Amino acid sequence: MSEKKESVLAGFKAFLMRGNVVDLAVAVVIGAAFTNIVNSVVKGLISPIIGAVGTKSLDGYKSCLKSPCGVGPDGQPTGVEILWGSVLNATLTFVITAAVVYFLMVLPMAKYLARQEARRKAREGVQEVVEITELEVLKEIRDELVAQRAHGGGSGLSGSRDGF
Repeated sequence: MSEKKESVLAGFKAFLMRGNVVDLAVAVVIGAAFTNIVNSVVKGLISPIIGAVGTKSLDGYKSCLKSPCGVGPDGQPTGVEILWGSVLNATLTFVITAAVVYFLMVLPMAKYLARQEARRKAREGVQEVVEITELEVLKEIRDELVAQRAHGGGSGLSGSRDGF
């Protein structure tokens, strides 16, 4: 039983230490902190600015679907309200979050990866040219040696005095 416990714990440790799990955990923590910042910007800056154009905070905009809307004498809400200001506020928060993530994280990373890919292709292209050039030179040397042997010698490469 002790052996099974150790293997389960070893497997759990291996799972936690995998790179993508750690990266995911960091992303969740950073995302939660970033969400708080965006919510503060929307509630502290954007909603009041929109409210200044209108008459109240963005969260205060609502419509009454079934009258009378409000709070009854017993403290219970009456009527049916549609809180479209809150929906607009959440939509703005989402759009701002998506824009910041795209323009500050996704777009620069995509450009960086494209540059890396272009560099990799350029290196591969240079290596291909070098390999082809070396291959062509070797073929020319081979063809020259075959031609010299066929014509009965010439430069003395096959029977030189140096022993090569």
